[in-house]
Amino acid sequence: MTPPVRQMTTRPFITPLMLGASLVMALIFAAIAQGQGPAKYAADPKIASALREISAERIQGTIDQLVQFGTRSTLSAQDPASIAAGRGIGAAREWIKAEFERYAKDCGGCLDVKVDSFTEGPVDRIPKPTQITNVYAVLKGSDPEAAKRIVLVTGHYDSRNSENDNIRDDAPGANDDASGTAVSLECARVLSKLKFPGTIIFLTVAGEEQGLNGSKHFAQMAKQQGWDIDAVLNNDIVGGNKGPGQDPSVVRVFSEGVPASADDKQLRQIRNLGGESDSSSRELARYIAEMGAAYDSDVKPLLIFRLDRYLRGGDHYSFNQQGFAAVRFTEYREDFTRQHQTIRTENGIEYGDVPKHVDFGYVANVARLNAATLASLAWAPAPPPNVKLVTANLENDSTLKWEPSPGASSYEVVWRTTSAPQWEHAQHLGNITKTTLQISKDNVIFAVRAVDNEGHHSLPMVPTPER
Repeated sequence: MTPPVRQMTTRPFITPLMLGASLVMALIFAAIAQGQGPAKYAADPKIASALREISAERIQGTIDQLVQFGTRSTLSAQDPASIAAGRGIGAAREWIKAEFERYAKDCGGCLDVKVDSFTEGPVDRIPKPTQITNVYAVLKGSDPEAAKRIVLVTGHYDSRNSENDNIRDDAPGANDDASGTAVSLECARVLSKLKFPGTIIFLTVAGEEQGLNGSKHFAQMAKQQGWDIDAVLNNDIVGGNKGPGQDPSVVRVFSEGVPASADDKQLRQIRNLGGESDSSSRELARYIAEMGAAYDSDVKPLLIFRLDRYLRGGDHYSFNQQGFAAVRFTEYREDFTRQHQTIRTENGIEYGDVPKHVDFGYVANVARLNAATLASLAWAPAPPPNVKLVTANLENDSTLKWEPSPGASSYEVVWRTTSAPQWEHAQHLGNITKTTLQISKDNVIFAVRAVDNEGHHSLPMVPTPER
């Protein structure tokens, strides 16, 4: 067995009185980093090739088709006549299902297309009992054990205009959220051509505009059935609105800090350890940033360390409430005259969420970032279980240990200073389950991730103290 790694450093004796505070800190950080490499992720050629298959033209076709249903309000018509006429949320639902089925046929039946239907209401913003249907496709993993782990991408296909109960006027919802639905569909089309050890779910939900109803039902179902969901990528308003102040090179990635599902014991531990920025959702956000760098994404993830925008909410929160790691992708700058607005012109201002304001190339770039993350996680081994940081004695060295992860050929310890937003350093290890580093646990945040033979990394696991 490979012996534990110890980082040996030598430096002259210098007292704080001899140096300014800034130089002291520089020496400390240099000592921490000595002999280490930056935390990087290498691109997989198979994934890079798949990303080139993502098409802005196909995404435009998807968004245009969804808009042609007139309104996709959750409260709109779902009867057979309306579906046949191509208007309302029922027609949109059937079209999405048919698209998933078409992809399944193209890949020889690799996708299992399903619906999750339930009746909601009467509740706030749903005045009478209403059928809500989530449509999704499952690309089951090829490895029986790894297939139990799931990564999921979602967008909501319902829309609304200025009034929640207005189902007469059009509610095109091109950006909010035909764009996110298009990301889920395009990821399904492209990634279904590949085989992964882990399982990927491509989801589209309804009822978002009425209170996250569809995603709430789906997340509760997943929790009740014991699904092992490692990551949820929610795409909501990723159309790259063509308006003043937009930055088409940036997509915001929102993630919760303190988990919504944390109990009192977990909250005490978070406070004691300074773990407010190390929820599973934050680790997922950092992973997405690594994917953006590894695949030289044309749209860079801007990590926003809060749950969501002010006065707004999204479907990722439904999954957060059930204890799943989930984040939200949203364009850099939103134009609120084009969201939740009935189409009209007032005082020279055009209101309405129509396709001409959507940057389809931007949506394609966001889809590539999603696909890279999904594929990398579905190929990666499971995160190492039971990661511990030994705290039995007062010492400046740090010893970490963990249990083996199925499919892992090696492991990596990553760390950052407590104020740093992303992982700064990495120490690659062999196939061992314990290591000691000459780095003070009091000064940094550690995590351990599993690595397979092809270099795919799992999500990092932050250790818990063991005395």
